[in-house]
Order: sequence, then C-alpha cells, then structure tokens
Amino acid sequence: MKNIDDIDWHEAAAALKFSNKAIIDGRAVAAQSGETFETFSPINGKLLAQLPKMGEADIDAAVAAARSSFEDGRWADQSPAARKKILIRLAELINAHRDELALLETLDMGKPIAKSIGIDVRAVANCFAYYGEAIDKVYDEVAPTSNNYLSLVTKEPLGVVAAVVPWNFPMLMAAWKVAPALATGNSVILKPAEQSSLSAIRLAELALEAGVPEGVFNVVTGLGPDVGRALGLHMDVDGLFFTGSTMVGKFFMEYAAKSNLKKIGLELGGKSPNIILSSYKDTAHAARVSADAAWFNQGEMCTCPSRLIVERSIHDEVVEVLKNQAKNFVPGDPLNTKTEMGAVVDARHADRVMEFVDVARSEGADVTIGGNRARIETGGSYIEPTIFDNVQNDMRVAQEEIFGPMISVIAVDTPEEAIKIANDSPYGLASALWTDDLSQAHQLSRKIRAGMVYVNDYDCDDLTTPFGGYKQSGIGRDKSLHALDKYVELKSTWIKIA
Repeated sequence: MKNIDDIDWHEAAAALKFSNKAIIDGRAVAAQSGETFETFSPINGKLLAQLPKMGEADIDAAVAAARSSFEDGRWADQSPAARKKILIRLAELINAHRDELALLETLDMGKPIAKSIGIDVRAVANCFAYYGEAIDKVYDEVAPTSNNYLSLVTKEPLGVVAAVVPWNFPMLMAAWKVAPALATGNSVILKPAEQSSLSAIRLAELALEAGVPEGVFNVVTGLGPDVGRALGLHMDVDGLFFTGSTMVGKFFMEYAAKSNLKKIGLELGGKSPNIILSSYKDTAHAARVSADAAWFNQGEMCTCPSRLIVERSIHDEVVEVLKNQAKNFVPGDPLNTKTEMGAVVDARHADRVMEFVDVARSEGADVTIGGNRARIETGGSYIEPTIFDNVQNDMRVAQEEIFGPMISVIAVDTPEEAIKIANDSPYGLASALWTDDLSQAHQLSRKIRAGMVYVNDYDCDDLTTPFGGYKQSGIGRDKSLHALDKYVELKSTWIKIA
C-alpha cells in the first residue's frame, strides 16, 4: 500500500469508479419508481452522482429481504465463531480498500483526505474487528434460582434492525451500529444520509465479498422524510437506531409510538462545555487542544467543544492562543494531504452555519476572528475557523448546535459558576474540565451532567468505552460491549427439574 503522500489524489479521484445503486437482498438496485436524487461534492460544488430516490415500496422490499434472511437463519443461526470470522474478514477488506473508501468520504463530505485515511477508515476497520472478536466472548447466564429449576437468561437478536446515520462521519457512524447489530445476529437495513451515501454502498458490497449472506446487510438511499420515516413507521422493523439531530430523533420516537413500539436508540446533538480553570497551569496547552478539537472535522461533530468556558483571570491568554491556532486551520484543498480543515458538507449547510455569524453580532457577541467564507473561487463550501467572544450562555450561539468551525467563549468568575453554565443546556453529550487539582477534578467532573467527561484532554477515544449522552443528547450508548445490549432481547427460560 502506497504512502498517502505518494498518491496524486486528484488523479485518483478522477479515476474513481463507484456504484450508484442501492443494495437490497445482495443485489444492486434502482428505486422502483425510477426516481433519483443528485449528490454534489462540497470540494467544488460539482455533481458526484445520481442515486436512487427510494420510497415506501423500496423500504418494503428491503424489510422483506431482511426479514427473510433473519427468519431462515442464514446469519442469525450461524455460530458466534462463524460470524466472527466473517466480520474480521470484512475488517481486512476495509483496510485493503483504504484509499478507495477514504476518497469516497472526502469527495462526499469534504473532510481532508489524510483524516479520512488516518482516522475514519482505520476506525471503521477496527470497529468491525472489535465486535467480531467480542461476540464469541459474551456469555449468557444461569440465574441462581432454587434447585428444582434451571433458569436461563439468554440474549437473542432483535431481528430486523434499521440504522439511520449522519453525514459527518458516514462510514464510522454506520460501523458503530452495523457492526454490533451484525455481530449479535440481526439482519440490517442501513440508511445513510443523502449527502454521503457512496461509502455505505461500497461497505455493503465489501460485506457480501467477506461472506455476509445476501439480505443480511442492505443499504437504502433517499431523502430522510421519505426513507427514514418509512423505516421508522414500518411494522416489521424490530429496532431503529439513529445518529443525528435531536429534532429528527424526536420524530423517530413518534414513529415508534405510532407503529409497533420498535426498540429505539438515539445518539443526538450536543453543545459540549469545555471548562478551562485557572488551576490548570499550562493554559496555552489547554487552549491549543481545545481549538484543535473544536475545529477538527470542520466542527461537524456532535461532541464539538463549542462552548469554551474560561475563568476570567486566564480569558485573554486563552483567546490569544485560539487566534494563533486558527492559522493551522485555514481551509484548504481536501485532496491535499497537508490540509487540516476542508469543506463543510454542502452549500445549504454552509449557509446555515454562516447565519450564526449575524446571530452572534446581533446578540452582542464579538467575532474575534474568522466569520467568513473561504475558497469561494473553487465553488466549494469552505468556512474560516471562527471565534465568538464575550458570549453569554443564553445567547443562541451558546445554546444551539452550530455544527461548524465556531467556538463561543464564555468568561466566568468561579469554578462553581462554570459548572452551573455547563449544565445550563438542553444537551448532555460530551464535556471537558482542565485542572491540576485532583480533588477538584473528581468533585467537578461528577457534577457535570454529560455522558462523557474529559479531564485535561479532549475527545479521547477508544472502542472499549461507551459513547452517548444525557438529556436531549439521546438514549442508549454506542461503542463498547454495552452497545451489544441494544441489539438483543433478554429471554428468561425456566426448566423444571423433576
């Protein structure tokens, strides 16, 4: 495999061939209506592909294929060791097709190619390998009941599982759901975001090559109000697992209630507080890490530390370091391996993100740096790294998820005020706390209402730890062995012993 700096990525992109069909029952298919929708690259605004615009009839076909494959046991009845072998083979194929998959991610959503390779593709392969390796090491239970009964507690697959995933990490968010769902024996229907469907289709093709039986892993393409809603309301989908906005997550809860009370898992929005206290002596380091985390992936992350809460005595130093760090995130060509910040996902999203610049000013915040579009001549969707200062926590830029490269700086006088502001949010996904005082770290981290608290770092990541949030940041957890629980039913079986 070539070093990434030895590849002409523009040439590779021009030569790239990819499927423009969905995958149902192991076959590449168009929408039954014949309709398509267009997907454009945010790198230059040019048309990438026309993909099947699927509707209810197509969803019925995908669900029927998944149901048939589940009921006849072609996957669910295979031993955990057999499923393990196939999932590990899929991980190997993902690594073998590293460059192709990375290109699909970069062309579809604008992230730098070096990040697509070094982070996304690597993490996707690791995810399938992790759950493949894990599944034959998860045991059922024998309950400690009386001696005249054998009481078994067993985990059985849900059946037909739908996964609806976003565009910011197209393959990785899919892997976080598809890998544990397949490992536990379910049949899966994946609905990628309409902005970033290409890698999902390729992933399904590689799954077939790895040995996942036809009908077990299906990919349907189309618009959220059509395909997502049809999956959410379908009476033969046993579980639906979604990553995306809180607003859409609430729709899926409604769909479950209006249909068959299907099991729901939701990983939703965030407005993560990042608290830097004066008790952390290396203020510059904390500020640099905070900037890197906030502007990584163009700020298009639900865990983005976009609310930077700083003790007033170190505020000026922190802001100055942020401004200097912005020089490392000047938007560049995503197909250049040296680029740190690429394009946001599309022109429509860029317009929405840019609206917050006017919102910040209208509410009295200062735009300290950035706040402009970049690389306009390319036709792409690029935005400068941006800092809003003198922000109050009740401002929209402190309460709403922007999903772009923008940091809101909030000054506080005490650690207690910092915690109060951190928790004054409808979200509770990620958070961070910077302090050299060990007792303070223990005490304050327990007071933060969030599913993840990073102390003296940000965005620490490992498959062995659960990912998810409190409040309107969702229900359930991705990653770790805990994620397996979402895709199984618990059954108690009582056997009387004569």
